Amino acid sequence: PIVFGGNDGIITTFAIVSGFAGASAEGVAGIGTFAVILFGLANLLADALSMGLGEFLSGRSQRDLYDAERRRLLERMAANPAAGRAAIQRVLTDGGLDADAARDAGAILMHSPSLTADLILSRGLDVPVPSTQSPALNGLMTFIAFVALGLLPLLPYLAGVPDAFAFSVSVGAAALALLCLGVLRWQATGERPLRAIGETLLVGGLCAVAAYGVGALVAG
Repeated sequence: PIVFGGNDGIITTFAIVSGFAGASAEGVAGIGTFAVILFGLANLLADALSMGLGEFLSGRSQRDLYDAERRRLLERMAANPAAGRAAIQRVLTDGGLDADAARDAGAILMHSPSLTADLILSRGLDVPVPSTQSPALNGLMTFIAFVALGLLPLLPYLAGVPDAFAFSVSVGAAALALLCLGVLRWQATGERPLRAIGETLLVGGLCAVAAYGVGALVAG
């Protein structure tokens, strides 16, 4: 949730800054610090709420779906144990066990219907296993990360940096935030550092260039 929310927060807010910078570069009157702050903060709060609530609703829906499928499967297994044994044996065979070992392991697993149902759903039916974390906590972390990191590109404007330098400072702040997020992604996932950090910076940079170009195009 931190990487997800933080990445979107940085890119979304900096896209607004870049769009205004692109429009200003084409000489549009009336676009200044106040407009960047107003639209930036409004977008930051609205998108942060949307992302946080979306993460919460998505996580809860995934959990409800899994629980419903699990409940139906347990009912079918209770009504027809032979079908349950056959299903878990297929899962084990597909996982690499030979037929005899799968039959023996399946007979043992049937003593724990809950474990058997989880294996059939996740490995046999490809039903996504919900996160063990609270959907509300994930939603809150997404919201906090979105606001905290998404605020960084706006700080030069909020701090009163002169207009001539504000955009350059914002570029540096956004790049630093994306770099830190890439490092966090690298540490959390164990990916190659060049890939984790490089992809994060590349995506943010592409979005910034696109927003700047749109601003200049509309202004022109």
